[in-house]
Amino acid sequence: MMFRNLIIVLAAALPAAASIQGDASRGAVLFEQQKCVACHAVNGDAGKPGPDLGRLAGKQFTPVTLLTALWNHAPAMWRAMEAADVATPKLTAQQSADVFAYLYVARYSGAAGDAAKGRKVFVSKGCAECHNITSANASGGAAVMKWESIVDSIELARQMWVHSPQMRQAAKDSGLKFQDIPAAEMGDMIAYLKSLPQTRGLTAKFAPASAETGETLFAVKGCVGCHQGSKALPKAGPFKSMADFAAAMWNHSAVMRQTSGIRPEEMTRLVGYLFSKQFDQLPGDASRGERLMQAKACNGCHRTAPKASTPYEMISAVWVHGPAMKKEPGAGKAGWPKLSEAEMADLMAALRK
Repeated sequence: MMFRNLIIVLAAALPAAASIQGDASRGAVLFEQQKCVACHAVNGDAGKPGPDLGRLAGKQFTPVTLLTALWNHAPAMWRAMEAADVATPKLTAQQSADVFAYLYVARYSGAAGDAAKGRKVFVSKGCAECHNITSANASGGAAVMKWESIVDSIELARQMWVHSPQMRQAAKDSGLKFQDIPAAEMGDMIAYLKSLPQTRGLTAKFAPASAETGETLFAVKGCVGCHQGSKALPKAGPFKSMADFAAAMWNHSAVMRQTSGIRPEEMTRLVGYLFSKQFDQLPGDASRGERLMQAKACNGCHRTAPKASTPYEMISAVWVHGPAMKKEPGAGKAGWPKLSEAEMADLMAALRK
């Protein structure tokens, strides 16, 4: 009964689904302002009462991953905040997306790569032939410490795309073979470059822009002309991290048509489109979700629920309405239902149906 009532209230609080883009910089501020740091580190030192959110279990990190972790641990978090006299956060869907973007950056730009391996990659791939760490060399290659893309993962992908023709030509002129870089090695190399004394204090950035305008730009730039059929983008889960995306831009640049340049703000929109859509297409089976609601005796009430929702909107609803529902009469007897990530994806699919 408690699960049934909780889902009714949470679903009723959800507006119609819309594409929301998170900003990691805003998310970092919110993480501090909402007192999340009191219990959770993000790729930080041990000793916090809650888990390190920069190291959430599982290789794939999506909004549903965050939603599931929040849902399952919500009662314990509410008790801890009440005991510490800390106000429960009231996050909007946009703020939820911002926090996700911040944790996404922490997960994929923080402890993901191996700096020692990355140094070897930087040398073995010939990068060190053109790029010194602190100053430009005779070939004119920019110093690493001048690269904005070291901390801006979206700009890194753009630079890999825009400069790949001249880098291919430079390799050819020097008698060097142009080297493909697998995503894992790209992550290691980024970790190495970010670990240098000149760069280690810089703050990671991840701020994709409008998915809707990005979709338009994807067509205007001619990307859609090649990415059709089996090569169509976006598709669910093509990039596990921005290192995957940057590596794809680098490795396939020879066969991709560069009919026009891509400005920094345009790349933020393209990434907003590609990344938001891969999350929009998260796996989930509406039929299984409906059976889950039936098993919890709540399926009948969802006939009047909104037809669409997003994980960000549900995260917001859990924070705003969950504590009150937990205190409803009978809630203690029923217990708080735990859901696996797959079950949460099925439930979200059913709510969107």
